[in-house]
Amino acid sequence: MFARTALRVVARPVTINRTVRLGYATAATSDPSQFSASAVEAMNPRGVEISKAQRIAEDGFISAIGNTPLLRLKKLSEETGCTILGKAEFQNPGGSVKDRAAYYVVKDAEERGLLKPGGTVVEGTAGNTGIGLAHVCRSKGYKLVIFMPNTQSQGKIDLLRLLGAEVYPVPAVAYENPENYNHQATRYAEARDNCVWTNQFDNTANRQAHIETTGPEIWAQTNGKIDAFTCASGTAGTIAGVTRYLKTVSEGRVQCYVADPPGSVIFGYVSSHGKELGERKGSSITEGIGQGRITANLQPDVELLDGALKIEDAKSIEMVYRCLDEEGLYLGASSCLNVAAARDLSVKLGPGKTVVTILCDGAYRYADRLFSKKWLHEKGLWEAVPERLRSYAVLD
Repeated sequence: MFARTALRVVARPVTINRTVRLGYATAATSDPSQFSASAVEAMNPRGVEISKAQRIAEDGFISAIGNTPLLRLKKLSEETGCTILGKAEFQNPGGSVKDRAAYYVVKDAEERGLLKPGGTVVEGTAGNTGIGLAHVCRSKGYKLVIFMPNTQSQGKIDLLRLLGAEVYPVPAVAYENPENYNHQATRYAEARDNCVWTNQFDNTANRQAHIETTGPEIWAQTNGKIDAFTCASGTAGTIAGVTRYLKTVSEGRVQCYVADPPGSVIFGYVSSHGKELGERKGSSITEGIGQGRITANLQPDVELLDGALKIEDAKSIEMVYRCLDEEGLYLGASSCLNVAAARDLSVKLGPGKTVVTILCDGAYRYADRLFSKKWLHEKGLWEAVPERLRSYAVLD
């Protein structure tokens, strides 16, 4: 799989020789005896090269996870004078960066003998980790049980059930409350044989997924020519794992910044060098990121971070529309928070730098809000949408 990543460098358009193109057109549309496979391959040399390296995903879904492209964000790169690259995690087979963590926490349970054939996986989640686990569990023959706050949309519940999960929506209460969905998931798993709670926030197999896959992929794709990395923290597996790898392989040269939405304590904690954790106040429209505590995934690597970037919801919404219009990328709010952070970091570091971030997932699961005029007005975010781009808000 790693060979695939080494080849997935940002590509430039290939100019096909006119004679080859005409020869291909003639061979493809007339006498089959004149058909030339080499002429066809010449039309897409890079695609053929990558396909040969990829070979066949012998283990099906799980072996298709990772090795996602690194995309140059053209407009923002031109504006800042930097090269801003986004790791296209929406191209994972389950649609998000969480496919990586989902696979690794299940694999870890198997390797430690906690999960045997026919077993049950339990997690407390309302988002992409649950979707990733649903795919992984179906591909491996495990049952999946999900506990989630009952404030989540019916669409999320329906999707998880469609993917084969058993879903229990429970009252939304604070983590300190024993009836919090995570604690209920824990008790469910502890009461059953061959049943494991994967504990995505504090299970460091999550972090290990990004040390072993995401970090090395980014380093190989940039040929080591990366100056900075930034992304948000939810469970913190991605920011911690990628930071640990890049700091190690570059001998500390690559700068790493955590991006944080409103209502989270991570910005204050990192900015104060671990002296002030603070209390979680307020909230954000972004999902799955921001925290009220330091998770076990983040704790080992928090001192490696060079700083933190506070990204307001208005910036994230603006970037949702800009990425769609300027880059043709249909991204969720957390992805666009990361892009906004990469832009701010590029300005901070100055021209000529290469900055990488994570495009967590697409906007498909959030379209009923992100492109709804009513919802944007209710959240006080309508003015954040650039006037020239408001035509994209097609939902009432």
